[in-house]
Amino acid sequence: RYRQVQRVMCELMERRSRLLSGALPKDELRQLKREVTRSIDCGNKILALDLVVRDEDENILDPDRTSVTSLFQAHRKAAQTLAQHMQEETSPQQSVLSCSARHAASPSHSLYLCVRNFVCHIGEEAQLLMALYDPDQQRSVSENYVIRWASTGVPQDLELLNNLKVIFTDLGSEDLERERLFLVCQIIRVGRMDLRQPHSRRLSTGLRRPLGISGQRAQ
Repeated sequence: RYRQVQRVMCELMERRSRLLSGALPKDELRQLKREVTRSIDCGNKILALDLVVRDEDENILDPDRTSVTSLFQAHRKAAQTLAQHMQEETSPQQSVLSCSARHAASPSHSLYLCVRNFVCHIGEEAQLLMALYDPDQQRSVSENYVIRWASTGVPQDLELLNNLKVIFTDLGSEDLERERLFLVCQIIRVGRMDLRQPHSRRLSTGLRRPLGISGQRAQ
């Protein structure tokens, strides 16, 4: 029983770190909430405690505002779901994963990035979009870090000069197990449709046009 409770606590700490990261979209946050409540219910089952009845949003049902019939149906459904989950957890394939392995796979890894300078003769404003990219899946695995660069060759916000830093958080075991992971920088030119056009044609200013791209293997 101690090993079972230890495994559940490791799962809760792992998911708590993801909640505290503050970088999850609403759909992943909702799914993570379900996983947290499921771990809590499993821990209560192992310790022979009462089963907590919840609604569809994983909130505890108020017995003073819920009918006896609804409470009974919700309790029966929760008991069936919990029993199915406990059976999956005790399968031979799942039992091979120890708590130490789960803790080692905790998605609390981060990547620190510091941009020293950007040298590219454009003559107009530019935007640098930096993100982690998986070339095998051909998709980005993080949000973009945006740097706005002035036409004078310095950041538009001079307070960020020599202080362009970002941390890519919430990198889990799946990200570390990727065969290849690149840090990709997209260069977007902001200005005229054609650099040969005069500045007097204001109808064609402020346009975002792709200019270049660069990549560095991060893993």
